[in-house]
Amino acid sequence: MTKERDQLQTSNNNLTKERDQLQTERDFLSGRLTNCKQTCPEGWQKFESSWYFLSETTEKTWEKSRQDCLERGADLVIINSREEQEFLFNLKKRVWIGLTDSVKEGTWKWVDGTPLTTGYWYDKQPDNAGPTGNEDCAEIHEDQSPLKAWNDLSCDSKLNWICEKAFQHHHDNIL
Repeated sequence: MTKERDQLQTSNNNLTKERDQLQTERDFLSGRLTNCKQTCPEGWQKFESSWYFLSETTEKTWEKSRQDCLERGADLVIINSREEQEFLFNLKKRVWIGLTDSVKEGTWKWVDGTPLTTGYWYDKQPDNAGPTGNEDCAEIHEDQSPLKAWNDLSCDSKLNWICEKAFQHHHDNIL
């Protein structure tokens, strides 16, 4: 009897341990899943190694657009290649991008602080013209050609915008 009881006890302990491990694993995986809903949510599209969110219907000032991106765990888009510029242009919207010379007139910087090296300005832009003579934020203007599409605009204008979130590779292989 005693022997049998001990065997049952051991077997019970092992099952409890196994159950706990499975629960931990399940919690971990469902956490990953919610996480994926946050990193691959509705309205985002993937291109190369980033996710992009285009505000389809809402229009906001540059600052408010940037705020929206930050709240989504992203930032206004930074354009690092010709391919990326073409991809964004093909979304066919007038959109804010993460480029401004509000700190120092004429010195264009991306939202991450890096200076602009390759720009895709429309001819004669940036001209800082505008009604107030103060255009410190950059947009992609859908009426131009893909590689000559940027225009400087007053940051208080209201446009659609594009957020960019860099990819985290460790999510790819888990699901």
